Amino acid sequence: MEGEGTEGVGAGDELKHALKAFKKRLKLTRLDHESKLGYGPMTKGSQKNSGIVGITPPNQFPAAVWEELARLGKLKHIGQGLYELTNGS
Repeated sequence: MEGEGTEGVGAGDELKHALKAFKKRLKLTRLDHESKLGYGPMTKGSQKNSGIVGITPPNQFPAAVWEELARLGKLKHIGQGLYELTNGS
């Protein structure tokens, strides 16, 4: 077969959809953390940068998809099931 041990991983469309879902989840996680809700009136409030760099990927795609995206350099596995975007993504 053409794939290098990636028979279970979908074609490019599935990888594109998974990467798009990952980016959306990361964006929403950052926005949630940066919102003013949950901060006291005397605290700094919203921060410009949430500091969140890695998340658990959406579970509607199998782990093999995330591993393949990491192998392709789109994501970086940072341990304990967390992934972060690479600079090229």
